[in-house]
Amino acid sequence: MKFPSRSDVRTHAVVLCACLAMLYAANLSTPGLRDRAGQLKGTDFIHFYVLGSLALNGQATALYDYKAQAAHSKELVPESSGVYYLPIYGPQMSLLFAPLATLPYAWALLMWSFITTSIYALCCAAFWRICPTLRAERSTVVILAAGSPAFFNLVAHGQNSAIALACFTAAFFALRREKRFLAGLAIGTLIYKPPLGFAAACVFVLTLEWRIVGGAIVGAVAQLGAAWGYYGRDVMEVYWHSVLDVREISPLLDIKPYQMHSLLSFSKSLVPWPDLAVGLYIASATVMTVVACLVWRARAPLSLRYAVLLLATALVSPHLNVYDLVVVSPGLLMIGDWALECPDHPLSTLTQRLLYCAYALPLFGVLTQFTHVQLSVVAMSGLSVIVAAATLRQGHVPRQLLTTSGCPASAQVC
Repeated sequence: MKFPSRSDVRTHAVVLCACLAMLYAANLSTPGLRDRAGQLKGTDFIHFYVLGSLALNGQATALYDYKAQAAHSKELVPESSGVYYLPIYGPQMSLLFAPLATLPYAWALLMWSFITTSIYALCCAAFWRICPTLRAERSTVVILAAGSPAFFNLVAHGQNSAIALACFTAAFFALRREKRFLAGLAIGTLIYKPPLGFAAACVFVLTLEWRIVGGAIVGAVAQLGAAWGYYGRDVMEVYWHSVLDVREISPLLDIKPYQMHSLLSFSKSLVPWPDLAVGLYIASATVMTVVACLVWRARAPLSLRYAVLLLATALVSPHLNVYDLVVVSPGLLMIGDWALECPDHPLSTLTQRLLYCAYALPLFGVLTQFTHVQLSVVAMSGLSVIVAAATLRQGHVPRQLLTTSGCPASAQVC
């Protein structure tokens, strides 16, 4: 019996979407700004809200003072008392959230949730439209997108990973049009969250994609230059020192390691010796980067090559939380489209099973506290290897024999 079948995927997606929606609604159904778990609604959004308020009030010195931010947070939203966030974001983030800080917290959170959901929906729709096989599965794709554990956590935490998703989406469609410098500009925007740009930076430098690299540098400099122009040199120097010191505070950033889904978190959970865990991460991340480079240079469709790059983005990132996995969503769509269009390919069935696991397993990250094995990382790593193998195999097939998704037009070629 083949698993997962289309009916399996649809049924499980409906159940998952309904359960997550009811859980989220029940958690937020309390009066006031505290949810049923006793946390501030929107959790992480209060940090961005405070940064925006500091920008509006010209309190530049508080941008990298967590105690000052906590005090300011309590003044703005009394329910946030006792909540602390480490100041690790670039000063440009305060400028981005300044307009929302003009609203009361509840309205700002609602507006940000709407913006986040809209970005996610538009990006998923853009990729769905270029997937010929999935066009006939519109309702299933909508349910899968809505029930994604990554998307659920993104909205529930009030996080900003939708911006990274928009950057990767813009870069992909620029590459489709051979606008490599514009693609680089989009990738450079990831400077607001550097770990998500680490894999792309390595791949594009090692494959000598200098136009993309040049665009990325311009994009990053423009973003940081805007912050420099607003705040001045002193704030930028403090920010730079905070970047250099991030390794010292990394244990404080990973207070919920079971919510982390990268090779580094996998190694730390699996191996009790820190130095050995870091060594294992460096080795596995190097292998994943080399695989992504080989795939990027292969004579295969952009969709599959970019999907592997997105998987590498998640796996290689030194700091990746569950809500950051939304950046992998386009890759899952494109891989799913390829697997359905090539049902007779020897790797198609295995790809579909790993795709199912990579989508669903982030929901069960809490089990890592007991098993010490983050299964989502195993699934994404396996999916990366399988798709890379299929892609590199296609690299030996003449392009004229490939369909748009990368499936050989002749069964003999498979």
